[in-house]
Amino acid sequence: MAPNERAQRIHDELFPGHVSTLAVTDPELIDVFDNFTFDEVLSHGSLDARTRLMLQLASMIASQALREYRVMIRPALTVGVTAVEIKEIVYQAVPYVGMAKAFDFLLATNEVLKDNGVEFPLPGQSTTTPEDRAERGLAMQKQIIGDSVVDNLYASAPEDQKHIQRFLSANCFGDHLTRSGIDVPTRELLTFSMLVSLGGCDPQVKGHVAANLHVGNSRAKLIEVLTQLLPFIGYPRTLNGLRAVDEVTPPQSPKPSGRTEHV
Repeated sequence: MAPNERAQRIHDELFPGHVSTLAVTDPELIDVFDNFTFDEVLSHGSLDARTRLMLQLASMIASQALREYRVMIRPALTVGVTAVEIKEIVYQAVPYVGMAKAFDFLLATNEVLKDNGVEFPLPGQSTTTPEDRAERGLAMQKQIIGDSVVDNLYASAPEDQKHIQRFLSANCFGDHLTRSGIDVPTRELLTFSMLVSLGGCDPQVKGHVAANLHVGNSRAKLIEVLTQLLPFIGYPRTLNGLRAVDEVTPPQSPKPSGRTEHV
């Protein structure tokens, strides 16, 4: 097997002049992967290239795929993802995957961006202060998740766990999700991508399916996201993500055909 025409064209657009070392040592696997990822998978849905690369970068951070992440930064820049957006993806990953996992990705991001002529520091994107981060974080949390859901989280939290709810509002949402540089619906898709890719986060994935719907991302878009992540995260986590989508927004039943089927 060899890369088909469309897969080769898209690969060359993303990686101009680059020859993968694995294409030399493992050509059969790479041909299958490229044909699947850059042709078959791309034929489903309508995610633009910028959004697709942003979500895949977020997924790779959660998957701890550092080498693949480094490789994919340059294609992201090629299709128009900005340096600010790439840094914001890493920053947003911190409350979801933890600094211990995000640290190496931040260093790798800085190295690759510098190699591509980006000058530091980048423009600041913070919109809160130490004085208003809790208040504005709570407002953002309610904007994304919904007033009643957030109120129930606070009301149902045991007394010795209420500080975690306050941390969520002030730190996760106040310090991170209020930042500019990426709009709220895209940030929520990034969160969904990270949670699905982490694995073991089924309740949180389900919660953020609902949050995505709340900020205007449709069931169809969430399925598109999972489709584009599939080659990088595999089938089990993709299927778990689809199950969460179906539980929150069930698929429509097929319309009756109007004829009787006989066995």
